[in-house]
Amino acid sequence: QVQLVESGGGLVQPGGSLRLSCAASGSFLSINVMYWYRQAPGNERGLVASILRSGFTYYANPVKGRFTISRDNAKNAVALQMNSLKPEDTAVYYCAVAATTTEKSDNKYWGQGTQVTVSS
Repeated sequence: QVQLVESGGGLVQPGGSLRLSCAASGSFLSINVMYWYRQAPGNERGLVASILRSGFTYYANPVKGRFTISRDNAKNAVALQMNSLKPEDTAVYYCAVAATTTEKSDNKYWGQGTQVTVSS
């Protein structure tokens, strides 16, 4: 099993910045892919960014050039630096990982979510 603990959400004015962090713990062989998703009220949960162990990254079009995902493989941690925030970035942000467990099964695990509100 993998447990994820997120931190860093909050209220910020348009144009401001926030940094989200997520740390994984538990019994696993490897964390293969680390993700950030978000879900706004009335919307489906959608992928914001992802990063492989190699460092290869993916960004959804709405956040390209404003958000940066990074990971620390030694600490099994992932971060999302969010700059130039817009009101439409308001959502609950979820950390997720694709991990290989000690039982050698591949599963996806989710954090509890952290609220990000962009408003003046």
